[in-house]
Amino acid sequence: MTTPQHPVRQADRLYRDLLSPAETLEIRERVRKIAADVVAPAARRIANGDERVDGFPRDVFDGLASAGLFRVPFAAEVGGDGLAHPVTATAVAIEELAYYSSSIAAVFDVHCILSGSVLTHGTEAQQQRWLRPVAEGSLVGAFATTEPEASSDLSPQAVQTVAVRHGDAWVLNGRKRWISNSPVAGFIVTLARTEDRLSMFIVDTSQPGVRVGQPDQKMGNRGQLTADVWFEDVELMDDALLGGEPGQGLRHALATLTLGRIGIAAAGVGMAQAAFDHAVAHLSTREAFGRKLAGNQHWQFLMAERATEIENARSLYLKAALRRDAGEVFPEPEASMAKFYGSRLAVDMARDAVQAFGGLGFARELSADGTPGPVEAIYRDSKIGEIYEGANEILKWVVARTIFGKEITG
Repeated sequence: MTTPQHPVRQADRLYRDLLSPAETLEIRERVRKIAADVVAPAARRIANGDERVDGFPRDVFDGLASAGLFRVPFAAEVGGDGLAHPVTATAVAIEELAYYSSSIAAVFDVHCILSGSVLTHGTEAQQQRWLRPVAEGSLVGAFATTEPEASSDLSPQAVQTVAVRHGDAWVLNGRKRWISNSPVAGFIVTLARTEDRLSMFIVDTSQPGVRVGQPDQKMGNRGQLTADVWFEDVELMDDALLGGEPGQGLRHALATLTLGRIGIAAAGVGMAQAAFDHAVAHLSTREAFGRKLAGNQHWQFLMAERATEIENARSLYLKAALRRDAGEVFPEPEASMAKFYGSRLAVDMARDAVQAFGGLGFARELSADGTPGPVEAIYRDSKIGEIYEGANEILKWVVARTIFGKEITG
């Protein structure tokens, strides 16, 4: 039965998926059921929680692991599902998770795409040691590029985390910021400067010299714990150097972040679809001045535009994902287009849904009867999508470079 918390899925009536392979459609249905059973019951608690008090949503993470969801992105050789189109399957999984909880979609994204997929650039031994527990969900992964003074700019000049060779070991020093999953991570794949180039290291968080700060307190995505991470004279052997070869860190990071942008685009679509569905249900039933709110041309035209944009946003991220599955490491401009378009749409649609619900849209809960605010959390959660995995302004520049060329745009 449809309730205000779980409205009718309008995409099932309006969207015709002519892009996804059959296995991807099957994954979508499977993840939708898992999300309804595991994520939906905890979504409100997570959205309104306090990072430092409530901590990591371990029960949901373990539920996804038990359902085998973390196996979706990976090859059978490391315990994964061995799908023919793993990127596309991962993207639709993120959309379905984000429909109920942006936080859980982000946890999945960081665990599987950032910390997990970057390990596919590792040696066979590294993949066997680290990817297997990622696919099992027995170990939480994190990915660290951002620093207090380096975020969009990941040049060797900007990155201040440094690994210096001492005998047969590397000594890592530096500080990273906004590192998702870090308070509970068993390892952190870390970008560091090695001489005049960048390299990536797999850092076991139990090693001496690794210190993770308290979780940040954020406006939204409260179940996606972020914190500063300090590395103080952390000794790393060569088996911690991703791929076994120094100087490949920027290449690995950019390939992984491009993949991450597809995930953020999919999460934006999930949140936009949820806000759209809530708004349609409300506009179709709420009356004012003797008629349904949906009887007003303003809402008819606006929702027609949003339905079209959701259609476009979903097709964009699917196209980018399919190109990646076809072997294109940097599926541009679709990956950047999908990310800035889908994340912006999530904010726009969430804002429209708040407006459609009026006072209830602005509320977390009505004290009189405990009625939950249906869309307030989506509005708070959606904003971060325009900021992380490459700020939208940077991604528009990436698209502009495709249009005009580097010689003009720089």
